[in-house]
Amino acid sequence: MTDLIEFVKQLTDIKAISSFVAAYGGLYIVALIIFAETGLFVGFFLPGDSLLFASGIFIKQSPNPFGNDFLNLIYWIVLIAIAGVIGNMVGYWFGNKTGHLIFERKDTWLFKKKHIQDAHDFYEKKGGVAIILARFLPIVRTFAPIVAGVVDMDKKKFLSYNIIGSFLWVATMTIPGYFLGSIPWVEHNFEKIVIGMILVTTGPVLFKMFFSKKKTTVSTEA
Repeated sequence: MTDLIEFVKQLTDIKAISSFVAAYGGLYIVALIIFAETGLFVGFFLPGDSLLFASGIFIKQSPNPFGNDFLNLIYWIVLIAIAGVIGNMVGYWFGNKTGHLIFERKDTWLFKKKHIQDAHDFYEKKGGVAIILARFLPIVRTFAPIVAGVVDMDKKKFLSYNIIGSFLWVATMTIPGYFLGSIPWVEHNFEKIVIGMILVTTGPVLFKMFFSKKKTTVSTEA
């Protein structure tokens, strides 16, 4: 239990993450981890948000092969975001290829095919919001593309929102780390900052989804 607690602490420890990145291939290992977290079942526990914030700090401090800080930052954001896009596509492909096994199952008290159809309808109506929002939610971002594949969400629609979501997520997590990471207060409040960033980026969308649902319910009852 003690080892587990220590492991969780390290996932939000800016120094531990930076040391890990530096020791295992630099920012290329970050791209690999982001790919795994957004496309593989085993990647759900990986610290994507804190890792991206720490990557911003690492980009600022690492050697710049371009001779231009802005180009260096953009290069790494694009590379890591592409890894996230590919990860989601792998998750979608896996869900799409194995989804038929779910539809072939008979209805039970626990499993209903109607639930899958409801999920399909949800993705058709709010799929873009769901895919983009999922990027900012730990664990959810690992399984969202798999579910989208299972319910056979339109491939072009999924790809477009997948790209938008990945670039928004990587940019909004990495850029603050790049510009603010050297401030001592930021280093000492790393965990709170990451949580705050998640709330700020997902809060408005969650409110809109909740408000719309509530409004629809009221209209139906009326």
